[in-house]
Amino acid sequence: MKTQARSGGPSQRMLRVGELVRHALADVLSRGDHVDPVLSGHIITVPEVRMSPDLKIATCYVMPLGGKDISPVIKALEANKGHLRHEVARRVELKSAPELRFRKDTTFDEGARMDALLNSPAVTRDLTSQDEDEENQPE
Repeated sequence: MKTQARSGGPSQRMLRVGELVRHALADVLSRGDHVDPVLSGHIITVPEVRMSPDLKIATCYVMPLGGKDISPVIKALEANKGHLRHEVARRVELKSAPELRFRKDTTFDEGARMDALLNSPAVTRDLTSQDEDEENQPE
């Protein structure tokens, strides 16, 4: 009988293999020995790789340096996924090489959205009024 994580999140094995695949993919992309001019013309970061529970699919979140030209970079990665999969398989010893899927990394966008939200006048007003209320409270 298989056991599942109680929280429903990724298992330790999924996290560990995802990190190994992330390092291997980042190493392949940083070496720059690609025949694709789009890939060799960009510095690509790989902040996260999420593995499927059976470790057969690796969803790789990528972002070119500066966030420019994301669409052509994703297309180039998809076009070269066979070569990249082979190189990752050489570096990470697994029973089978995972299928690579490439997605845009949106963590920077989410961070910018949260900063804008926290710096909004409504939040600043609420924080200022809360500080004033605490100062006026008798001890």
